[in-house]
Amino acid sequence: MKTTILGLGIFLLVTSAGCAENSQQHMLVDAGGGYTAPASIYSVMDPTSLVYSDVAAGATPSDNPWRWTGFALHPAGVALDYLINRPIYSLTSQLPYIFGYTSEDAMLDAQRR
Repeated sequence: MKTTILGLGIFLLVTSAGCAENSQQHMLVDAGGGYTAPASIYSVMDPTSLVYSDVAAGATPSDNPWRWTGFALHPAGVALDYLINRPIYSLTSQLPYIFGYTSEDAMLDAQRR
């Protein structure tokens, strides 16, 4: 039984080796055997492709309402940062051993100033 399963596994590995070739190489060769340039030099999976593309062209006419809510609430978040978060960081930086204020906290606090 073990040898049958082992033989079947080896058979599947050998026969699937032909499926592992790169399909993009076939797309770049036209019927005459010459090179055909891709439509874009950027891969869809490349995160920098959004930097070099027109994002507005891909957006729907009715944008997400949560985006507009975020724009409206951003000033409130900045105000809360200045009124609550930054004073807490200033207070805890005075007694770091009591409050657990670490060097990473100090670095992040210094970057915000």
